[in-house]
Amino acid sequence: MASCRWPWRRCGSWRPAARSPGPGSPGRVGPPGPPSTADASAQMPYFNLVKSLTSAFPNRYSMSRFHHSTSASCCHSRTQSGEQYSDPFKLGWRDLTGLYEDIRKELLISTTELKEMSEYYFDGKGKAFRPIIVVLMARACNIHHNNSRDVQASQRSIALIAEMIHTASLVHDDVIDDASSRRGKHTVNKIWGEKKAVLAGDLILSAASIALARIGNTTVISILTQVIEDLVRGEFLQLGSKENETERFAHYLEKTFKKTASLIANSCKAVCLCPGMPGPSGA
Repeated sequence: MASCRWPWRRCGSWRPAARSPGPGSPGRVGPPGPPSTADASAQMPYFNLVKSLTSAFPNRYSMSRFHHSTSASCCHSRTQSGEQYSDPFKLGWRDLTGLYEDIRKELLISTTELKEMSEYYFDGKGKAFRPIIVVLMARACNIHHNNSRDVQASQRSIALIAEMIHTASLVHDDVIDDASSRRGKHTVNKIWGEKKAVLAGDLILSAASIALARIGNTTVISILTQVIEDLVRGEFLQLGSKENETERFAHYLEKTFKKTASLIANSCKAVCLCPGMPGPSGA
């Protein structure tokens, strides 16, 4: 076999080690037992491969360096059609002008202290990651549906609602975790106390629910109210743990989906089913 260009790479010479049958029926893989000397030796090629990679590419060893270098080069590269890649935050932000001002308008509160607490995190210092994802999904759907890049008012409302639900969960999380700082400043519970912080989070959720009801689409309402249930279940799952390693990993995946991914996924689903969009619940 011809020698490879890279000294650390042996072309076709390494493959995943075959797993030996367990104590079950012939040919079946049984439950893993204690690692033997042979098993440990079988893992050495992988260790040596990783070690060689980090030696050959020292500048790529840090994942953060790799991320920033590839994203920077990606933004300056072009597709086959000649279209230049764009920063997604710049691409979607024009649809979110006045995002936090509009959210504060939804928090119609006459009590000064309660208003200050509920508006505390809507200061424009957040990343607005979820609203950006939502409006980009809306634009992607609209360009295929009616050849328009414009985001509908109801779709933009979903972006606001997603940020409100997320922020309410942060207020409640800080109470549960007894956190004292977030985004470089004191938390709501640190300043006003836990009881008032819980009420502030509830108020943000209620304002989000009112904004959601105004969309007037029962399918969209059902999708986003499921998010609130998932947030509660996810937080509850985080309070527990599993002893078995396999169960613990499955527990972690379920918790992570309900606490974090559900809001993003269901918000994107909701903008695709807004009034005027194709589908059973659209037009």
